[in-house]
Amino acid sequence: MSRRIPVEPDHIISVRGITKNYPGGIQAIREITMDVHRREVVCVIGPSGSGKSTFLRCLNGLEQIDAGTIIVDGIPLDGNRRHRDEIRREVGMVFQSFNLFPHMTVRRNICLAQKRVRGKSDEEAFAVTHALLRRVGIEEKTDAFPSQLSGGQQQRVAIARALAMNPKVMLFDEATSALDPEMIGEVLAVMRDLALEGMTMVVVTHEMGFAREVADRIVFMDEGVIVEEGEADEFFDAPREERTKAFLSKIL
Repeated sequence: MSRRIPVEPDHIISVRGITKNYPGGIQAIREITMDVHRREVVCVIGPSGSGKSTFLRCLNGLEQIDAGTIIVDGIPLDGNRRHRDEIRREVGMVFQSFNLFPHMTVRRNICLAQKRVRGKSDEEAFAVTHALLRRVGIEEKTDAFPSQLSGGQQQRVAIARALAMNPKVMLFDEATSALDPEMIGEVLAVMRDLALEGMTMVVVTHEMGFAREVADRIVFMDEGVIVEEGEADEFFDAPREERTKAFLSKIL
């Protein structure tokens, strides 16, 4: 285990001044500072290209930052591979694309990391898998292949797979944006239940109704920076910044 860095007791993620650049002089995010509290749901919103997904991918090391610091549950996300692996074991992530292994059944998709990373036996992994499939409402799909599932079902499998690692934080990167409209509700329902159960969540989303209902805090990003943040009702009812007001006027 890594030696943990002291942070505020209720902060599970602490971000200080992070910047991410891409070749060609593109600055995706710049000098972002924020904290995520334990059991908090933070929804990150903003126009396309504002840096939301890049920011989320930085939080578990899928993107390497060029400046600043990220600490997750006391572990610095730095160049130390052990730190990075340890954080990824504690942070689950669900993507816009489902990223399921097409040649594996639902059962094998969810059991694989449990056995390889957590060292569980076949019986232990399947017990967890069965319980999670029941939790997301598709226990009857245990032996199905991804191609036999709807988009909403595949995303629920992806959520179950992330939860199987017993993460302390869940990151959702526009988890419903690739779904047909009628399938969005079933995935949002699973995410809503996770929030009610006290899971710490950072959610990049275009679903404003969901954000207002579930989020403890809304973070609005534009052009790679945080423009405004605040409690959900206050944010939607009385935004302070003109850029926020302009954005909300187009989508609400």
